[in-house]
Amino acid sequence: MNPDTVTAPPGPDMRPPADPYGARLLHGWYETCRPAGLAEHLDRYGPPPLAAARSTLVSSAEQAGLTGRGGGGFPTGRKLAAVAAQRGPAVVIANGMESEPASRKDETLLFLAPHLVLDGAVLAAEAVAADAVHMCLPRTREDQARRLAEAVQERRRAGTDRVAVRIHTLPHHFVSSEETSLVNWLNGGGARPRATPPRPFEKGVGRRPTLVDNVETLAHLALIARYGPGWFREYGSAEAPGTTLVTLSGAVRSPGVYEVPMGSPVAGVLDAAGGPTGPLGAVLAGGFFGSWLPVPLNDATLGRGAGVLAALPEDACGLAETAAALSYLAAQSARQCGPCRFGLPSVAEDFAELAWGRPGASVLQRLNQRLGLLPGRGACRHPDGAARLAASALRVFGDDVLRHVRHRPCSSAHAPLTLRVPAARPPEEEEWR
Repeated sequence: MNPDTVTAPPGPDMRPPADPYGARLLHGWYETCRPAGLAEHLDRYGPPPLAAARSTLVSSAEQAGLTGRGGGGFPTGRKLAAVAAQRGPAVVIANGMESEPASRKDETLLFLAPHLVLDGAVLAAEAVAADAVHMCLPRTREDQARRLAEAVQERRRAGTDRVAVRIHTLPHHFVSSEETSLVNWLNGGGARPRATPPRPFEKGVGRRPTLVDNVETLAHLALIARYGPGWFREYGSAEAPGTTLVTLSGAVRSPGVYEVPMGSPVAGVLDAAGGPTGPLGAVLAGGFFGSWLPVPLNDATLGRGAGVLAALPEDACGLAETAAALSYLAAQSARQCGPCRFGLPSVAEDFAELAWGRPGASVLQRLNQRLGLLPGRGACRHPDGAARLAASALRVFGDDVLRHVRHRPCSSAHAPLTLRVPAARPPEEEEWR
């Protein structure tokens, strides 16, 4: 195992190696093989430095260069500063929805280090003068919500936090993890994105300034508050400092969640999971809102998107994999604007024809035209992510595209899919609430 990585929870009969140098978010788990309770957490880290948070945390986050770990990669210090500059008491939302089907990093972090995430949430609340923290989790993970509620009660009895923390379980749809979806649901609406402006930092929950941060981002913030921005920058690159959690899946020998320095070579990250099981055809970086990377990977590095790497074997059909993902994304839209109601289904249908039908050149022409129209036109970024995935597939699998268009789908197009694509069923109206 690479000494800078941390794997996901092992099976009951596996004992992980000693705590590797460089493990940060999951530090200590290697010693105990179990989640840390509050007493063990406080013994390891000490109490969250609440007194200093209001005066120093914003500048520390800015100096550390911490960016959001939920996929957007927005500078965390700027988010904190924007909310702190608003009038009136603020609200903090800890986003643990993890709607990306190929990701398990947030679920793993909340299982192994719940108090580190909660530390980050209450420290962020102190920094932006918030009087409430809302932890948003998917309704499909009941055990996770129960364990987090127990951790909150444990902290309440110990008097650890100055702010109330509430656990919420929301509908688990792809767009329900978007920050305006969380605000909309907490305000009594559906877990659908809403049009902006105003942004949540201006008028969010109860029309109050609202900070929305991914749970991994908050865990990093808890460590920066204790050890400082210089410590955080000891890993990663100058442009992308720190470590990050990455879910590795597909054709790798040891799939799971790994902690690696930001900016790591993608090939090296795959080696951390034991390396590929055989020759690869491509790697999906960033999940269903990401892009396909061609093989050989050469100088490809881990970017700021969602922490997902899915290795596609050489004998798989990348067009079929993409078509299945696009069908899922089209079905999961909020159906509130034209690009999602009409554009995404059309792109998904064209890509399905390209992957499994008998496409002619007209299908490729329509795809290229539609993909140029989708980005930037929706009420949220859902069409943008789908268009990015489709465009990267046309580019990386260009030879396959020509073969499918000129001849017929390859034999691999009907093989079992490598990606974990959920059933493409549109949510019913009542399922948004």
